[in-house]
Amino acid sequence: MTNSDDETFGRKNKSALKRQSTALQKIGEILVALPEPQLNKVPLDQQLLDAVNVARELKSHEALRRQLQYIGKLMRNIDAEPIQAALEKIEGTHQQNKAQFHQMERWRDKLIAEGDIALQKFLEQYPDADSQRLRQLIRKSQLDQKNNKKTGGETELFRYLRDVIET
Repeated sequence: MTNSDDETFGRKNKSALKRQSTALQKIGEILVALPEPQLNKVPLDQQLLDAVNVARELKSHEALRRQLQYIGKLMRNIDAEPIQAALEKIEGTHQQNKAQFHQMERWRDKLIAEGDIALQKFLEQYPDADSQRLRQLIRKSQLDQKNNKKTGGETELFRYLRDVIET
Protein backbone atom coordinates (compact mmCIF):
# COMPACT_ATOMS: atom_id res chain seq x y z
CA MET A 1 0.00 0.00 0.00
CA THR A 2 1.42 3.44 -0.97
CA ASN A 3 1.12 6.82 0.72
CA SER A 4 -1.62 7.89 -1.70
CA ASP A 5 -3.56 4.77 -0.69
CA ASP A 6 -3.36 5.91 2.95
CA GLU A 7 -4.98 9.23 2.04
CA THR A 8 -7.63 7.47 -0.02
CA PHE A 9 -8.73 5.45 3.02
CA GLY A 10 -9.09 8.59 5.17
CA ARG A 11 -5.67 8.48 6.83
CA LYS A 12 -3.14 11.21 6.20
CA ASN A 13 0.47 10.36 5.67
CA LYS A 14 3.18 11.72 7.91
CA SER A 15 4.13 14.53 5.49
CA ALA A 16 0.54 15.75 5.23
CA LEU A 17 0.19 15.79 9.01
CA LYS A 18 3.45 17.75 9.29
CA ARG A 19 2.25 20.32 6.71
CA GLN A 20 -1.05 20.70 8.57
CA SER A 21 0.75 21.11 11.89
CA THR A 22 3.10 23.72 10.43
CA ALA A 23 0.15 25.62 8.94
CA LEU A 24 -1.63 25.68 12.30
CA GLN A 25 1.57 26.84 13.97
CA LYS A 26 1.81 29.70 11.42
CA ILE A 27 -1.74 30.73 12.35
CA GLY A 28 -0.58 30.69 15.98
CA GLU A 29 2.32 33.01 15.08
CA ILE A 30 -0.13 35.42 13.45
CA LEU A 31 -2.35 35.32 16.56
CA VAL A 32 0.63 36.09 18.81
CA ALA A 33 1.60 39.07 16.61
CA LEU A 34 -1.90 40.59 16.49
CA PRO A 35 -2.59 43.75 18.47
CA GLU A 36 -4.89 43.20 21.46
CA PRO A 37 -8.04 44.81 19.92
CA GLN A 38 -7.76 42.61 16.83
CA LEU A 39 -7.03 39.49 18.87
CA ASN A 40 -10.26 40.07 20.79
CA LYS A 41 -12.18 39.80 17.48
CA VAL A 42 -10.87 36.28 16.86
CA PRO A 43 -13.02 33.44 18.29
CA LEU A 44 -10.59 31.57 20.55
CA ASP A 45 -11.38 29.17 23.36
CA GLN A 46 -9.94 30.11 26.75
CA GLN A 47 -7.09 27.59 26.72
CA LEU A 48 -5.85 28.79 23.32
CA LEU A 49 -6.23 32.45 24.32
CA ASP A 50 -4.18 31.80 27.47
CA ALA A 51 -1.47 30.08 25.41
CA VAL A 52 -1.34 33.05 22.99
CA ASN A 53 -1.08 35.51 25.89
CA VAL A 54 1.75 33.49 27.45
CA ALA A 55 3.60 33.50 24.10
CA ARG A 56 3.26 37.30 23.90
CA GLU A 57 5.12 37.68 27.20
CA LEU A 58 8.03 35.35 26.37
CA LYS A 59 11.40 36.89 25.61
CA SER A 60 13.49 33.78 24.98
CA HIS A 61 13.50 32.65 21.37
CA GLU A 62 13.54 28.97 22.33
CA ALA A 63 10.71 29.38 24.83
CA LEU A 64 8.64 31.21 22.21
CA ARG A 65 9.32 28.45 19.67
CA ARG A 66 8.11 25.80 22.12
CA GLN A 67 5.04 27.87 23.03
CA LEU A 68 4.17 28.26 19.32
CA GLN A 69 4.42 24.50 18.93
CA TYR A 70 2.06 24.13 21.88
CA ILE A 71 -0.36 26.59 20.28
CA GLY A 72 -0.21 24.53 17.07
CA LYS A 73 -0.94 21.38 19.09
CA LEU A 74 -3.95 23.03 20.75
CA MET A 75 -5.24 24.15 17.36
CA ARG A 76 -5.15 20.56 16.04
CA ASN A 77 -7.88 19.72 18.55
CA ILE A 78 -10.23 22.54 17.51
CA ASP A 79 -11.85 23.72 14.30
CA ALA A 80 -9.45 26.31 12.87
CA GLU A 81 -11.85 27.50 10.15
CA PRO A 82 -13.55 30.25 12.25
CA ILE A 83 -10.13 31.47 13.38
CA GLN A 84 -8.84 31.51 9.80
CA ALA A 85 -11.96 33.35 8.61
CA ALA A 86 -11.58 35.99 11.34
CA LEU A 87 -7.91 36.49 10.43
CA GLU A 88 -8.80 36.86 6.75
CA LYS A 89 -11.45 39.44 7.66
CA ILE A 90 -8.93 41.38 9.76
CA GLU A 91 -6.40 41.24 6.91
CA GLY A 92 -9.04 42.44 4.42
CA THR A 93 -9.94 45.36 6.67
CA HIS A 94 -6.25 46.17 7.07
CA GLN A 95 -5.73 46.15 3.29
CA GLN A 96 -8.77 48.37 2.80
CA ASN A 97 -7.52 50.87 5.41
CA LYS A 98 -4.07 50.85 3.84
CA ALA A 99 -5.50 51.55 0.38
CA GLN A 100 -7.63 54.39 1.74
CA PHE A 101 -4.57 55.87 3.51
CA HIS A 102 -2.59 55.80 0.25
CA GLN A 103 -5.50 57.43 -1.56
CA MET A 104 -5.48 60.29 0.96
CA GLU A 105 -1.72 60.70 0.57
CA ARG A 106 -2.07 60.86 -3.23
CA TRP A 107 -4.82 63.49 -2.95
CA ARG A 108 -2.69 65.56 -0.56
CA ASP A 109 0.33 65.44 -2.85
CA LYS A 110 -1.76 66.18 -5.93
CA LEU A 111 -3.52 69.12 -4.27
CA ILE A 112 -0.21 70.63 -3.18
CA ALA A 113 1.42 70.12 -6.58
CA GLU A 114 -1.46 71.12 -8.87
CA GLY A 115 -3.43 73.59 -6.72
CA ASP A 116 -6.83 74.70 -8.05
CA ILE A 117 -6.97 72.16 -10.89
CA ALA A 118 -6.71 69.25 -8.45
CA LEU A 119 -9.01 71.05 -6.02
CA GLN A 120 -11.79 71.12 -8.63
CA LYS A 121 -11.36 67.39 -9.26
CA PHE A 122 -11.43 66.70 -5.52
CA LEU A 123 -14.58 68.81 -5.04
CA GLU A 124 -16.28 66.94 -7.90
CA GLN A 125 -15.62 63.67 -6.12
CA TYR A 126 -16.31 65.01 -2.59
CA PRO A 127 -18.83 67.88 -2.93
CA ASP A 128 -19.35 68.21 0.85
CA ALA A 129 -15.78 69.41 1.37
CA ASP A 130 -15.23 73.04 2.39
CA SER A 131 -13.44 74.57 -0.60
CA GLN A 132 -12.30 77.66 1.30
CA ARG A 133 -10.74 75.59 4.09
CA LEU A 134 -9.07 73.34 1.52
CA ARG A 135 -7.60 76.35 -0.34
CA GLN A 136 -6.16 77.70 2.92
CA LEU A 137 -4.58 74.36 3.78
CA ILE A 138 -3.21 73.92 0.26
CA ARG A 139 -1.64 77.39 0.30
CA LYS A 140 -0.12 76.77 3.71
CA SER A 141 1.34 73.45 2.52
CA GLN A 142 2.68 75.01 -0.67
CA LEU A 143 4.28 77.82 1.32
CA ASP A 144 5.86 75.26 3.65
CA GLN A 145 7.37 73.42 0.70
CA LYS A 146 8.53 76.64 -0.98
CA ASN A 147 10.25 77.90 2.19
CA ASN A 148 11.43 74.40 3.16
CA LYS A 149 9.69 74.68 6.53
CA LYS A 150 7.61 72.30 8.58
CA THR A 151 4.75 74.26 10.13
CA GLY A 152 2.31 71.35 9.92
CA GLY A 153 0.47 72.42 6.77
CA GLU A 154 0.75 69.04 5.08
CA THR A 155 -0.38 67.28 8.24
CA GLU A 156 -3.40 69.57 8.62
CA LEU A 157 -4.30 69.06 4.97
CA PHE A 158 -3.99 65.29 5.33
CA ARG A 159 -6.19 65.27 8.44
CA TYR A 160 -8.83 67.37 6.72
CA LEU A 161 -8.77 65.07 3.69
CA ARG A 162 -9.11 62.05 6.00
CA ASP A 163 -12.16 63.59 7.67
CA VAL A 164 -13.79 64.36 4.31
CA ILE A 165 -13.02 61.01 2.69
CA GLU A 166 -14.05 58.90 5.72
CA THR A 167 -17.43 60.64 6.08
